Amino acid sequence: MQSRCECGCGTAYFELDADAVEPAPTGPGNVVAAGVQLFTEAGECPGEVVVFAQGGYLSWLEICSWSDDVEVNLAAARRWLRPPS
Repeated sequence: MQSRCECGCGTAYFELDADAVEPAPTGPGNVVAAGVQLFTEAGECPGEVVVFAQGGYLSWLEICSWSDDVEVNLAAARRWLRPPS
């Protein structure tokens, strides 16, 4: 991890050694590499986690909140990430 967003949302920026591995075949520009919705213990869906790639390399992870009532941050995302059913 290179840095994190200063607002406290949990967004993290990666710094990868592009000389160590080949890029994934995503093409140029930014693409969504993965995305998953977050579900609380009560079954509510207050946000999601999205992972971006740039030029074939993981670039950043973003924690998105859809709720003003539930705080969605990195710690909450870790609790609420669940394998697909």
